[in-house]
Amino acid sequence: MKLSYVINKQIGETPLEALERFRAEQVAQGHTELTDVPMTYAGRLDPMAEGELLILIGEECKKKEAYLGLDKEYEVEIVFGIETDTYDVLGLVNVNDTNITPQAVDVSSYVGTFSQSYPPYSSRTVDGVPLHAMARAGALPEEMPTKEVTIYSIEELGRKTITAAELKAAILHKIAQVKGDFRQAEITQKWHKVLNDDTREFEVLKLRIACSSGTYMRSLAHRMGQERGNGAFALSIKRTKMLF
Repeated sequence: MKLSYVINKQIGETPLEALERFRAEQVAQGHTELTDVPMTYAGRLDPMAEGELLILIGEECKKKEAYLGLDKEYEVEIVFGIETDTYDVLGLVNVNDTNITPQAVDVSSYVGTFSQSYPPYSSRTVDGVPLHAMARAGALPEEMPTKEVTIYSIEELGRKTITAAELKAAILHKIAQVKGDFRQAEITQKWHKVLNDDTREFEVLKLRIACSSGTYMRSLAHRMGQERGNGAFALSIKRTKMLF
């Protein structure tokens, strides 16, 4: 029996939901030995992210720690002029009053090793409590936990502008795919409100990023927006490679 698989996690799924979908698909194809065998995943992806997810099976589950340090590659779309409290689509939104600005983002300046703060809505725990639970309770720590990460390379794949109408349609389509309680009703209502001017345009930057394990793409998007001065969030995140 094969002990590891790289599967495609879909937008809206949690890693656990992707794992159980994989199990059900394999059993339906006749691999009944996988019905009750232990499985786990190594390297989580947020609900709004998609792409490669490593599944470990049986005895390989005991080696999970060895897989957690794998380097990764992502393709990310970053929208400027908007911030959310999750740093991605699935968050409460704030639109900057200024329109798109012509300044270029020097993506090469983000290559290197640095200390990255965890997003407020993440599974990182502080004193045993996940940050996302603290965020929803309005009780985030004064000093957010950080992790040293490395970005090995950033390649610009393209730039474009998108109207508020196009952006809203894309965002609502993504949110509709999410199950569970992620404040979807409140978030959707806010997106409708702040993107009510269908002709307004926003700048979108697409990047390919090779990085160390544990690097948050949405935190990087937020940082770019903060340093540029008009805010930013991750419109899409796709993990394209896990570098064994």
